[in-house]
Amino acid sequence: MSEITKLKVAFLWHMHQPYYLHPDNNSFMMPWVRFHGLKDYLDMPLLAAQFPSMKMTFNLVPSLLDQIEMYGQGYTDRHLELSRKSGRNLTLDEKKEMLLSFFSAPPATMIEPYPRYRQLYRKKDSCGADINLAAEIFSSTEWRDLQVWSNLVWIDPMFRRESPVRELFEKGRDFSDEDKEALLEYQLTLLKRIVPTYKRLYKEGKIDISFTPYYHPILPLLVDQESAKDALPNMTLPKNHFRYPEDALWHLQESRRRFREIFESEAEGIWPSEGSVSEDVLKLVGSTGFHWAATDEDILYQSLAISGLESRRFSPHTVYAFENAPDLKLFFRDHGLSDKIGFVYSNWNAEKAAADFMMHLSKIREGLSGKLNSSVIPIILDGENAWEYYPNDGHDFLERLFDALSRDDRFQVVSFAHAASEIKPTLLPKIFAGSWINHNFKIWIGHYEDNTAWDLVYDARKTLIEFQARQPQFSKEKLAAAWKQLYIAEGSDWYWWFGDEHIGAHNSDFDRLFRLHLGAVYKIIGAAPPPALAQPIHRARTESFISLPEALVTPLIDGALTHYYEWSGAGHYDCSRAGGAMHRGDRLLSDIYFAYDHEQFYIRLDFTSKIELVDSQQGRILIEFRNSGVREMPLMKTAFKDEGEFRFSLKNLLEAAFTRTALLNEGHGKVEFYVSFHQGNQLIEKWPLDDPIVVNIPEREREIFWQV
Repeated sequence: MSEITKLKVAFLWHMHQPYYLHPDNNSFMMPWVRFHGLKDYLDMPLLAAQFPSMKMTFNLVPSLLDQIEMYGQGYTDRHLELSRKSGRNLTLDEKKEMLLSFFSAPPATMIEPYPRYRQLYRKKDSCGADINLAAEIFSSTEWRDLQVWSNLVWIDPMFRRESPVRELFEKGRDFSDEDKEALLEYQLTLLKRIVPTYKRLYKEGKIDISFTPYYHPILPLLVDQESAKDALPNMTLPKNHFRYPEDALWHLQESRRRFREIFESEAEGIWPSEGSVSEDVLKLVGSTGFHWAATDEDILYQSLAISGLESRRFSPHTVYAFENAPDLKLFFRDHGLSDKIGFVYSNWNAEKAAADFMMHLSKIREGLSGKLNSSVIPIILDGENAWEYYPNDGHDFLERLFDALSRDDRFQVVSFAHAASEIKPTLLPKIFAGSWINHNFKIWIGHYEDNTAWDLVYDARKTLIEFQARQPQFSKEKLAAAWKQLYIAEGSDWYWWFGDEHIGAHNSDFDRLFRLHLGAVYKIIGAAPPPALAQPIHRARTESFISLPEALVTPLIDGALTHYYEWSGAGHYDCSRAGGAMHRGDRLLSDIYFAYDHEQFYIRLDFTSKIELVDSQQGRILIEFRNSGVREMPLMKTAFKDEGEFRFSLKNLLEAAFTRTALLNEGHGKVEFYVSFHQGNQLIEKWPLDDPIVVNIPEREREIFWQV
């Protein structure tokens, strides 16, 4: 019996958090490095190492490792400082701050399963928006229990058998100050284990490690911001042309230096921040000594298109290289499989999810028949944020998936470095400039806020260069410190939170911290900062009330925002800015999202709190399609229907799916629709007020046999 040819499968788990350190003290403004260090950074490599037949790649950001190590050196964060305070000594402002930040976890998986934490959460919620009342009704014991639980739930299940964590879970409530101090001390001990564990497992050959440029910048935007126009030719760029490949080179070289310092060897591979690449970037990456890099499969399709090559002849499941950087091997992330783990399976039974993933791998393997020796399936995703939406922090799913992969002799889980060395690359004449998100850079540039931030960086950099020329005898240490602050400000995360793509509770915090870093540049060299640096950049509003879809989207129809990126790339209609009478405060609908994939058209409705005023026995939601009739849904607290061609689920929000052929005879063309609310026979609200929302669904451009 002949030996079965194994199909290579390469996993990359990307670990990253923004740089939260306040430039003027030893405190981080937000606790997420500590929290994810407790929950994600240590258990993931330890779990992977339990399966010796597999070798997975962990991508680490140098500035993340710096922050992890700083906690071991005595650095703190605001949440940790509040956790250490005695409940009897909390001020009213501190209590209100805790109520706003100490429940910052997905309720379904990280609050509701724990009776005492759930009780405190619901007590706070019982006060509605009256934060002052909530601050008054908590006892000293409840404040201490909140301090403990807001830290305890972030300890990964793998370590909950360790002392004192086990005893605290068993106790459950009425914790003492000694209990709390023991937990906080244990956290720091756990954080100190992270970097040595990666180093040990890497040296033992149980895992592989790649790096990202030092402070996680979008490299193409440092090399030349004009590259943003490859995907979006009409984009408005910052006033000043930012083109400093030497800054990109610094982030790359410092990344390699840090890798040598920690792991005592040379870095083989790189996941460029957000999978962002361009031709100039790849040449730069190759010149610094990296042997492989990775991005998203959409970049492959776009690269083939601008090269005049037919996409169906090229699979993302192999190794490529750019003709002008032939020694740098390229991987193109399987978008569908990666996103299934990151965004879909969290609501599935673990066994079913693992089986579904293996089924899709099997289908891909069948399609690659005859090419197995030259094929690899690159699976690349966030290695931290997804798991808090999974039961048991994803352990049940990951253990079943890893076990299935290790036992199936049709597959071999390999490192990216191994695949790069084993598979001869296919050369690409051109590379499209873009990121893993919608194959463009729109999140980080083009919006007024993004462009304002880039111009402030440009001005600080120019001031620093001019100062160096005037003061050649200035302290080298201080000058290096000033450049460090500038390089931090070039990181991607500030621009992620500028603009209107990502609105959250901490936009203003990121804004302030960004300006503090730039202000530090001027402070170190004794220069006066520009007045604009004292003004907030984030405006907390959108510039337009409608935007059209930018990418294929396949949401889970469950009536809830399943994960942060579920509707990323969808079109959006902002009812609060759409004008007319619906600017009133009594509107029921806040936002309409719309999207499509190859088979279906999707609509999501987000409600205001006023929706509770509608009588659910008489309330109805109608989606009226101009050319294909009306779909009606009852306005109930929970509702669900599946009629094949039409599905919807209503819980926290409404999500509906329609087969494209049910709306359009040939499955492509113009979809026009309105959304309305009715109370009995009375129309109480309709969106839009005049012309319908119009979405042009294109004809399917390609049928790709490997797409699942």
